[in-house]
Amino acid sequence: MKRMISISSLTTLFLSSMPIALAADQEAAAAIDAGDTAWVLVSAALVFLMTPALALFYGGMVRSKNVLATIMQSFFVLAMISVEFVLIGYTMAFGTDINGFIGDFSKLGLAGVGLKAMEGMTIPELAFVAFQCMFAALTPALITGAFAERMRFGGFALLMLLWAILIYNPMAHWVWGGGFLAQLGALDFAGGLVIHILSGVSGLTICLLLGKRRGYGRMAMVPHNLPMTVLGGALLWFGWFGFNAGSALGANDLAANAFVVTQAAAAAGVLGWVIPEWIRSGKPTLLGAVSGSLAGLVAITPAAGFVEPMPSIAIGLLGGAVCYAAVAILKEKLGYDDSLDAFGIHGIGGTWGSVATGLWATTAVNPDGANGLFYGETDLLAAQIISVVAAYVLAIAGSYVLYKVVDCFTPIRADEAEEIAGLDIVEHGERGYAASVFTGAPSFEAPEEAVALHHNVVW
Repeated sequence: MKRMISISSLTTLFLSSMPIALAADQEAAAAIDAGDTAWVLVSAALVFLMTPALALFYGGMVRSKNVLATIMQSFFVLAMISVEFVLIGYTMAFGTDINGFIGDFSKLGLAGVGLKAMEGMTIPELAFVAFQCMFAALTPALITGAFAERMRFGGFALLMLLWAILIYNPMAHWVWGGGFLAQLGALDFAGGLVIHILSGVSGLTICLLLGKRRGYGRMAMVPHNLPMTVLGGALLWFGWFGFNAGSALGANDLAANAFVVTQAAAAAGVLGWVIPEWIRSGKPTLLGAVSGSLAGLVAITPAAGFVEPMPSIAIGLLGGAVCYAAVAILKEKLGYDDSLDAFGIHGIGGTWGSVATGLWATTAVNPDGANGLFYGETDLLAAQIISVVAAYVLAIAGSYVLYKVVDCFTPIRADEAEEIAGLDIVEHGERGYAASVFTGAPSFEAPEEAVALHHNVVW
């Protein structure tokens, strides 16, 4: 009898609790918007595409004996950093803030990260993890353009892993995870500070530590396959819509604005690069056009969710021009070997875009942002400049220390014999072209007069 009463009581208690549990589940489900979630997941896939696209973009610009090694760097980073981000990167960047500098380890291995909507958002946290993971994987791949054709793979892999953990993750927290730059009021919609300045300046630092490629300045080092580079550049442009518009974290008016200004700035960047190149050299080049589109895309990235369409044209146009000047004039004057212009496009373009955000941002586009200088406020511009300086300091100091530490354990720089043979064979035992039509072509060791007039060529 007592047992029957106990069972009856438990049944009553269970049935009475069902409406409460169902109500809680329905409330959580109602907070998640299917359209927003779909857009963020599609955007994550678009950003994923950008790393293989970058591999093609960079791969076409190197000499044929280094094409596979260059592509492998991007492809391997995509895999390695994806694992790192799930294990530790996400919690370092987006865990509970510790004194404005780093996230705690409460989400180590994505512990506690589930399918419920994030606070203040309409997407499950796992969708946000997927989106941010693609950013984290792309960023160190961008760096590889600065030191292409002269780094051993073992040293490269260890250096990029440590760089992601100790440089990218803290910077992502400072800006996006509630760290001190976010508290200062800095705005970075999709990665001008976190991705482009950090990767471009780190790339410059590492390429200076490595030294120049053998024959730099004496022999032609021209792209061996420009169609491959253009294909990669076009796919990067395509993926950038997910990169910028996806950062709205929903299928909404902010995403629409980011989509339009991304296209406008990229197109203006082509003009901003090609016109001065045409005037200066007498020839408008295809490599210049695709590089200009990337310069415009980089420049608009931090501002995409804060500026109106007309300012985006100015940002892209000036972005193309300043990046062209950095690549065609500054690099030549200073003589550093930024192989594929990672600093000239990403470092300089990201710097300009971050400052431009402080000029043209308006709360008319994004009420959660701030008004820039041209809308009557000065605080945002000051915050942007401070953030740019912080990104430069972290990139330079962090990359320098990590390079020196890694080089103590494994040699990073390929020796002269390895450079001559090419890293495809030396590091990976493969050839990009079974019967290379490029053997003996000017892209290996041609005299200066054989060099074409475009920005990647060394004089």
